[in-house]
Amino acid sequence: MSSLKNRNALVTGGSSGIGLATVKMLGAEGARAAIIDVQPPPRDTGDLYIAADVGDKEAWTEVIQQVEREFGGIDIGYLNAGIASHPGQGGIEELSEDAYRRMAHVNMDGVFFGAQALIAPLARRGGGSIVATASLAGLIPFSADIVYTMTKHAVVGMVRSLAMALETRRITVNAVCPGFVDTPIIGEARDMFISAGFPLLQPEDIAAAVRTIIETGRTGECWVCQPGRDPEPYRFHGVPGPRVEGKEGMIPPQLFGGEPE
Repeated sequence: MSSLKNRNALVTGGSSGIGLATVKMLGAEGARAAIIDVQPPPRDTGDLYIAADVGDKEAWTEVIQQVEREFGGIDIGYLNAGIASHPGQGGIEELSEDAYRRMAHVNMDGVFFGAQALIAPLARRGGGSIVATASLAGLIPFSADIVYTMTKHAVVGMVRSLAMALETRRITVNAVCPGFVDTPIIGEARDMFISAGFPLLQPEDIAAAVRTIIETGRTGECWVCQPGRDPEPYRFHGVPGPRVEGKEGMIPPQLFGGEPE
């Protein structure tokens, strides 16, 4: 029996691409899925649709209340909604403030406010899972879309830090970090990839990775997805510690009480 059976999930950006594939996967595994998106999903997809701007903090209050009212609780939050720059916007010098704010609003605010809103309902269920869609661009430099890269680095940093803060509440927090996926977000670059014979991931590949992430029960991981490879957690390298006599490698004291292990 699937560990997702009879669980209640919330999926942002669930009307298309990776989000839609994940909604379908959840349904196939016996879970119920609420789609949170600015555009409606295809007919007969998911169990609940709520039109909402995920980057709007106030919108999350109604989203959570409605999902809990319809489902009786929330076990999984998949914070997937995201956008990239569009052709013709130029480099960072030409990027308008509106374009910058829009990307930060969806890619960063949507994840932060979503995670913030999910903590209480997940805790009411005795714990649960938060997964956010980051990107390989959240782990490496990607000069083709600097602001997108910045937002995805922010998602990675938030996920790793929040996971540590929520461990005692039995809430896992992880990120999925795909390479290039065959969805509308890659825009006109799709033709370039196809012409070059470069393999693209499919949305279903990422949905399967999300299932794996949830089922492991681990937390604080950023899972890399590349064509032809099984998804796997990225291995972060530690940073150099102090080199002061008698303090070599010492880690700083915890900021919120307790002593370092």
